[in-house]
Amino acid sequence: MKRSEINKVIRDMEKLLSECHFYLPEFASWSPDKWKNVKSDAQEIIDNRLGWDITDYGTGRFMEYGFSLFTIRNGNVKAPDKYPKPYAEKVLMLYPGQFAPTHYHWNKMEDIINRGGNDIYITVWNGSEDNQKLDTDVTVSCDGIKKTVKAGGKILLHPGESITITPYLYHNFITNTSGGPVLLGEVSMCNDDENDNNFFDKIGRFPEIEEDEKPYRLLCFEYPK
Repeated sequence: MKRSEINKVIRDMEKLLSECHFYLPEFASWSPDKWKNVKSDAQEIIDNRLGWDITDYGTGRFMEYGFSLFTIRNGNVKAPDKYPKPYAEKVLMLYPGQFAPTHYHWNKMEDIINRGGNDIYITVWNGSEDNQKLDTDVTVSCDGIKKTVKAGGKILLHPGESITITPYLYHNFITNTSGGPVLLGEVSMCNDDENDNNFFDKIGRFPEIEEDEKPYRLLCFEYPK
């Protein structure tokens, strides 16, 4: 992705957050220059990869296959003594028609909440340990109500509605092609992007960046060490 594209996406997400009256912590607005002076005080942010995360999954086609995230809080499965927090929270954005690839988590359970904007469709399959999609009915909990769909069925979430995603449940995200972007919330167990994402189609997780302009915000893997 070009840095100019990443900068625009972050500004668009900030606008959507404002429209939905969802407020981020102070470090969300820190400039790259600000980071040079606060790194020792922000070790938890750095170690647990809190903050902005814009990805095209290495495809080079962000508006087709992409996701925009901000991790608000997270524990650390690699350092539970130092960071014992057993939960995480994110806020996410998809543009109209944008698709987030099919994957499951081996360990993480999460709730995906439509926080506002557009509707969102979550497609679901039961998954196996050997990475297969199973041809069996899928039962999920949506705001405490059980719903059952066929394998590959879609769960529609209007603003305010949520779905619980359990381990080994393949899922993807897609928005309507019209109606504006959608703002999603994620409340989950600790997040471990390096070891707990099993994509059905083998793709990357973080983008390669072409530096065509200065960064507006640092991404979560770009903080000073």
